[in-house]
Amino acid sequence: MSEGDTGAGLSADEIIDIVDERDRVVGQARRADAYERGLRHRAAFVLVRDGEDRIFVHRRTARKLVFPSLYDLFVGGVLGAGETYDEAALREAEEELGVSGLPRPEPLFRFLYEDGPRAWWSAVYQVRCELPVSPQPEEVAWHGFLTEQELARRLGEWPWVPDGLEAYRRLLALSAEQGAQPES
Repeated sequence: MSEGDTGAGLSADEIIDIVDERDRVVGQARRADAYERGLRHRAAFVLVRDGEDRIFVHRRTARKLVFPSLYDLFVGGVLGAGETYDEAALREAEEELGVSGLPRPEPLFRFLYEDGPRAWWSAVYQVRCELPVSPQPEEVAWHGFLTEQELARRLGEWPWVPDGLEAYRRLLALSAEQGAQPES
């Protein structure tokens, strides 16, 4: 997913909510300022499966502010000021996949991602997309739908965004606890 995206979603000048360690809004800032100052904010991650239960995987473009040219298992992005996680999950999924009429993503869990000076609350969702996708060229340099087995092989071969890997590890652990794979 990675939170540091620009393009059709939020620009560096747009205002985002700044949150505390409990995910409560404590202020607002320009997106670029939040990144520069390491202010905690919010992001939505959406795991997308197709009709054959394959997972949408993509490589981010080189122009991304954060984690350029790395692979990602999620679509998503930063929430705008006053935007809910649910609203952002649907907006970001439709924008990045290049579709409209996507079912509302199902919320799974939230966690605080921390990477040195950067931190963001991350809401993880899943959705099934049986529509033909046409990902944004500004966001996505390559994409494909991979089986769980193909994905497991690629996890050790390709360079991945660290926040997406952390979300996926947590999703797998949650699925193991529940005794089933996540589905839409």
